[in-house]
Amino acid sequence: MSFDFCENVEQLAGYTPGFQPSDQSAIKINTNENPYPPSPRVFEALTNLQAPDLQRYPRVFWDEFRQVAAEIHDIDPDRIICGNGGDELLSLLVRCCCNSQRPLAYPIPTYSLYPVLARIQNCPVIEVPFGSDYRIPTSLYDTQARLTILCNPNAPTGTLIKIDDIADLAQNIQGVLAIDEAYVDFAENNCLSLLSRFDNIFILRSLSKGYSLAGMRFGYGMGSARIIEAMIKIKDSYNVNAATQAAATAALADQSYFRQNVKKIIDQRQRLITALAQLGFDVHPSQTNFVLAAIKSPPARIIHEKLAEKNIYIRYFDTEDLKDKLRITVGTAQQMDVLIRTLREVLP
Repeated sequence: MSFDFCENVEQLAGYTPGFQPSDQSAIKINTNENPYPPSPRVFEALTNLQAPDLQRYPRVFWDEFRQVAAEIHDIDPDRIICGNGGDELLSLLVRCCCNSQRPLAYPIPTYSLYPVLARIQNCPVIEVPFGSDYRIPTSLYDTQARLTILCNPNAPTGTLIKIDDIADLAQNIQGVLAIDEAYVDFAENNCLSLLSRFDNIFILRSLSKGYSLAGMRFGYGMGSARIIEAMIKIKDSYNVNAATQAAATAALADQSYFRQNVKKIIDQRQRLITALAQLGFDVHPSQTNFVLAAIKSPPARIIHEKLAEKNIYIRYFDTEDLKDKLRITVGTAQQMDVLIRTLREVLP
């Protein structure tokens, strides 16, 4: 018996995640996870789960989380949608907005999941290269795309686009503008203020970075009622499990703990940038929990391999625009000590 799949699936090269070492003693600074544990309130919330919480289906509309998020962000709860990680919400948005006649556009380099989602949906992709200043490319205004995605702060560059520039883009394009703010917890500003001005803006947030919940898989988004209603139509009936909803609600509610961890990461980020510059790297200014560092010699790939031999894992992208660069997640002070010391050993 023979069978095949849709042509776009047969030809698809899926998303390539960062390497996940099984050795728990490894210094894993390759996938932008938070090096600090979640809030103690998260563990309390999980401990307090009762049998009915697991026997019954979870809340369809994530009521408790929505209420906490609404109070923190000063937004109507009905303008919030939650998902099994931010990636699910990106997938829903692409499915809502795009098809074979309705393109997706974004500037590059950026998060490598975007083209994968487009190809799954079988929609045209318009990739517009960033300039050296990483501002919005002028040609992004003219794509006629039905969905435009800006990762801001951007991955893998760590750069931040000004709010006024994003507002201008939202004003002048025809489709939905999705602002992927997965890393905004570490940035100097965000785009929440634009939600009251534009119905075509959707803002994506993640609890994987600032809130240390990458293993729970939870993301949420905010937008106009029209955008949220469309996404809810096509989501899985019970798309976020009960344990994750409880953990996410507790994590977001503990803003004091969250701010303490973010400050520690920002402090170590500056220390890492300074150390890398002293070692001969050209480092982009970063508004995230990682840095992108370029080096001419030895090749970035060789440095990546030598660090892996010493059980230190950073991210290398074998693409034309990134092959001379390394992306390094900001870890604890102790992890950064080991990384910097090891880099001094492996560099000529």
